[in-house]
Amino acid sequence: MSRLCPRCGHNCRTHFRPGDKGRMELYLRWLDKYERREDEETPIGLILCAGRKQETVRLLDLEASGIRVASYWTEALPREQLVRKLHQAVRLARERLQASAADPATKRNEDEP
Repeated sequence: MSRLCPRCGHNCRTHFRPGDKGRMELYLRWLDKYERREDEETPIGLILCAGRKQETVRLLDLEASGIRVASYWTEALPREQLVRKLHQAVRLARERLQASAADPATKRNEDEP
C-alpha cells in the first residue's frame, strides 16, 4: 500500500526522508571499505531531492556523517519568489560564515597546510 506525500499530495519519492540518511550511510561505508584507495579522502554523500525540511536535516546531523542534502526546483518560480529565495540563500550563507568565524573549533591552525 503506497502512501501519499504529505508535502505535495502525490505518490512520490522526490522529497528527502529521514530514512535516506541510513541508505546513504550504508553506501558511504561500503564505498569507504571496498572502493576507496589509500590516497583518497573519506567519501561524502550528496542527496539531491525536490524538497526537504531544514529542521529534519538539522536534527539528523547529516554533516557529521559526511552527507549533504540539496534540493532542486521542479517548476520555474515566479520572479518575486525567485528573488526572495536568492536573498534568503545569501542571508543563510552569511550567517553560516559568521558562525564558523566565531567558532574557534572551525578555525584552522596557522601551522597546518
